[in-house]
Amino acid sequence: MNEPRTLLSIDGVSKNFGRVTAVDRVSLDIRENEFFALLGPSGCGKTTLLRMLAGFETPSEGRIMLDGRDIARTPPNKRPVNLMFQSYALFPHMSVRANVSYGLEMERLPAREIRDRVDSILATTELVPFADRKPEQLSGGQKQRVALARALVKRPRLLLLDEPLGALDKKLRGAMQLELKRLQHEVGITFVIVTHDQEESLVMADRMAVLRGGRLLQCDTPHTVYEHPADRFVADFIGVMNFVPGHLDNGGVRAADGTRLEGRGTATPVGAGTSGATGAGVAAVRPERIRLFPPPQAANRTTGKVEALAYQGQDLQLHVRTALSDRPFLVRVTADAADRRPVSVGDQVELGWDAADVRIFAD
Repeated sequence: MNEPRTLLSIDGVSKNFGRVTAVDRVSLDIRENEFFALLGPSGCGKTTLLRMLAGFETPSEGRIMLDGRDIARTPPNKRPVNLMFQSYALFPHMSVRANVSYGLEMERLPAREIRDRVDSILATTELVPFADRKPEQLSGGQKQRVALARALVKRPRLLLLDEPLGALDKKLRGAMQLELKRLQHEVGITFVIVTHDQEESLVMADRMAVLRGGRLLQCDTPHTVYEHPADRFVADFIGVMNFVPGHLDNGGVRAADGTRLEGRGTATPVGAGTSGATGAGVAAVRPERIRLFPPPQAANRTTGKVEALAYQGQDLQLHVRTALSDRPFLVRVTADAADRRPVSVGDQVELGWDAADVRIFAD
């Protein structure tokens, strides 16, 4: 199978605001028809990078290549790029149809072409029943779809989305994540989304880039970033992780209580996780990889006392105090497993997990 064609190349891009470096020599390739997420904490540089792609900021150095042409200094209105803002910025006095057609009218396209393109995108975004309504007559999810339709109707090569679901409640946000993914596949346009929501990126993105302090830490599929984080920050930022500090010991970590934890699967710049590495280290394991009352073959085992329970519907989260760490272990078990073998606050339990589920990092 042929590798998808690269649409956008970000080549050594930096952005300085006086003495502050907001984006620091970032290089990324984004593929045609890809749903790509820029992810990181506040101040990591993701929004500044998005604004450079849109043309609202000019890089201090580096190139932004779209279809093989450097657009780093091309004005926003001369780029085949559209930006959808978090606020949606709909015209309150215009109908849905008028909001969607506005950009095409400004381009002075023929009336028939405008009508055909607007009708098509209203059908794709399931907005036909609301075409004559004003924004104040729409729900949050419907407004979001109008903003998306207005951006898509211009048929950009690249659509940029800046926290597009931030104004929605949790339930609607989850529904719209799947809706955005569906629409992206239908229209066949490359989407680049900026978000600080890890779950949002895991659900929607084909690939994701994690940034911190203006620098790119890791770029890969959501599964790879989640299961094989490049460093401790990525491991901690994406999802929930238990960390056991100690000293590197022949490919594992020896905890403060003397327990040796085995692990595999993570390479770090200083070689943590390899047999020759020494010094301070940390073992990391996801809550869902830990088993209560594990089988005898579990490579890593410990005992602890249940300090708290958090019922979350489909699963149960336990806080278990062990001798491995100052912080309680977070353990996630399915509701079925919890029903089959109930536990209560104050119970002593045994925990176990496989070496393949442990990531080792130099600390």
